[in-house]
Amino acid sequence: MDARLHKASARVAHVSLKGQTALPLTEGRLTAIALPLADLLETPFGPRARQLVLGEPFRVIDEDRAHAFGFAEKDGYCGWLPASALGPAFVPTHWVRSPGTHLYDGPRVQNRALLALPIGARLRVIGQAGGWAETGTGFVPAAHLAIWGEWAQDPVSVAESLLHSPYLWGGNSRGGLDCSGLVQMAHLACGIECPADSDLQQALGQDLPEGAALRRGDLLFWPGHVGLMVDGAALIHANAHAMAVSTESLAACAARTGPPMLRRRL
Repeated sequence: MDARLHKASARVAHVSLKGQTALPLTEGRLTAIALPLADLLETPFGPRARQLVLGEPFRVIDEDRAHAFGFAEKDGYCGWLPASALGPAFVPTHWVRSPGTHLYDGPRVQNRALLALPIGARLRVIGQAGGWAETGTGFVPAAHLAIWGEWAQDPVSVAESLLHSPYLWGGNSRGGLDCSGLVQMAHLACGIECPADSDLQQALGQDLPEGAALRRGDLLFWPGHVGLMVDGAALIHANAHAMAVSTESLAACAARTGPPMLRRRL
């Protein structure tokens, strides 16, 4: 039983576990992340496991000490969120395609920036004012948005747009991210389903035999680590060695950490 994907607290379980648990079952309550970025915790007030961004659907199945337990609808990852991080679920019309942007209180660059929004944030646009998209809570530069369902085409290009972002364990934004967070963000921006952690990402795509030529977009795995090949010789990864998202030759990386244990191609 993988606690990250086991949709049950100590008191209640999601209906998808019918026949697999003696706990009471619930369909839960669908909500959405109401903050630009929210830490998904292992326990109430506990350490960060991952991060979720504005608008992402989160299904609540239990509550305790002003925290809600549930799972992210995008990948089934389970954890606890402060109840204050949740709001009503909604159907997005757009998503933030740039590495980051701001929500302003008016449609001018001189207006006050209310919030910093990360890549992948989901918005419901209700109008247009020149080059600005209007939401119910403010205005966002329209050039930083894409219509929901119109995805980027190349995960590596998305990852490259986050170069030099600082390393953060469990992070999922340009304010800080880890190896698997970078890989997940890059693929989700292209409309490709992707788990949250590197060991889970090892199931993506097809295995590459030893000696097969590598190409752009291939995933390389080490114990507890993953990177994306930029071409046949270099990779991009969020790593604790540089404490940032960086590119380096595979040869240099392998000399420091050993050869990759697994190669996968989507």
